[in-house]
Amino acid sequence: MGRMKTPIIPAFAAAAILAGGCASVPSAPESIDFRETIQTAEKAVFPALVYIRVVCKDLSSGKDEKGVVSGSGVVITPEGELLTNHHVIDKAEEIRCLLTDGSSYPATVLGFDQDLDVALLKLERPAGAPPLPFAELSPDTVQIGDVVLAMGAPWGLARSVTMGIISCTDRYLEGAGRYTLWYQTDAAISPGNSGGPLVDTADQAFTIPSPTILEVLPALRAEGNAGWAWFGFRFQPLRDFDRNMAFDATNGVVVSGTELGSPARKAGVKAGDRVVAVDGEPVTALTWEQMPALERRLGRVPEGTNTVFSVVRGSEALEIAFAPRAKGAVEGEEKVLPRWGFTAKEINRFDNPQLSFYAPDGGLFVSATSWDGNAESAGIKENDILREVGGKPVATLDDIAAIYDDAMAHLDEKTKIAVVVERRGRRIPLTLNYFEDPEKEIIE
Repeated sequence: MGRMKTPIIPAFAAAAILAGGCASVPSAPESIDFRETIQTAEKAVFPALVYIRVVCKDLSSGKDEKGVVSGSGVVITPEGELLTNHHVIDKAEEIRCLLTDGSSYPATVLGFDQDLDVALLKLERPAGAPPLPFAELSPDTVQIGDVVLAMGAPWGLARSVTMGIISCTDRYLEGAGRYTLWYQTDAAISPGNSGGPLVDTADQAFTIPSPTILEVLPALRAEGNAGWAWFGFRFQPLRDFDRNMAFDATNGVVVSGTELGSPARKAGVKAGDRVVAVDGEPVTALTWEQMPALERRLGRVPEGTNTVFSVVRGSEALEIAFAPRAKGAVEGEEKVLPRWGFTAKEINRFDNPQLSFYAPDGGLFVSATSWDGNAESAGIKENDILREVGGKPVATLDDIAAIYDDAMAHLDEKTKIAVVVERRGRRIPLTLNYFEDPEKEIIE
């Protein structure tokens, strides 16, 4: 397979986040032969397209089980680096990739970012393997009405192409728009398309806006994560239609609150403050669509860098200076305790803010219980915060793992243990009886 470069512009497409190559399609000012366009795009893009099959860990039932998911990806370097979505490879234990020419390779995760739902993988190919066709990231943009082609391996089947248009170039998605806006298309996208290319008829392709990917790609390679900074602001635009709120100002962005224990709260930032400049540069977010650019700018500030915020508080103008901390992981690690029948997970301020209110210093909570397990019988429920097990405080997975391992080593002596959980601020003592082994098949 020969070497091929194709520019790529990331974007959001319907329910899937795609990353892909583009077709070298001849322009036709007066008319476009879509059949020829699709065939040309297929020949140009498919060589860089990858089908991904993932065996992943699934602890959602309170048991240590395996699952299989599939998705698509696109090669971005001749050495075999490829982009896909984080949700495709989340909790992966094995990743296998199938190229269009029929060759297949295992892959390792070089880095990922859950906020952007992007992951960087590397194909494990033998030394001296020839360079691969690849797609090249481009800073170009698309316009509303552009005709696009979605490519991938939906449902884990053979590669396919669907056609639609770009219906929105600046879609804000609450809960998925912290650092970026998304492109939206009506091209049909099925499960398994995630990570595949979306190609337009003007020689372009995209997933999330490429400037955002280009910003984080070096960090994904070097550090394994995007390296976002965390100031701890909660912002609100000056014009908030959904909440029927409009502030009497034309510049800046309103602080709706600060995160518990955050640099912003410790520095004295208050709800109702209006930030009008950062390090002397004016900032404004009139609507939610303007918020991701501000969040991304603050997120790229190097950890520990003193940053000056110009703030309006009532009729008073203030300057508040403080440095961000590294944001770190946005989801806690977890461990299944099969004999006890539940999964313990680390409390993460970003993933579990409602639990962080009761456990500001972190800790563990019950993320899942087995329907036929001992925890369910004992009255332990999902989202219970674990405070004590066997009379000992538990704050880390190592804490509870040590207690569990000791209990399993002394099954002949003891099959009950005291558990104290916190549920909506109330501590509840329970007795966990693990005499029964639900994992053991009973044959009569």
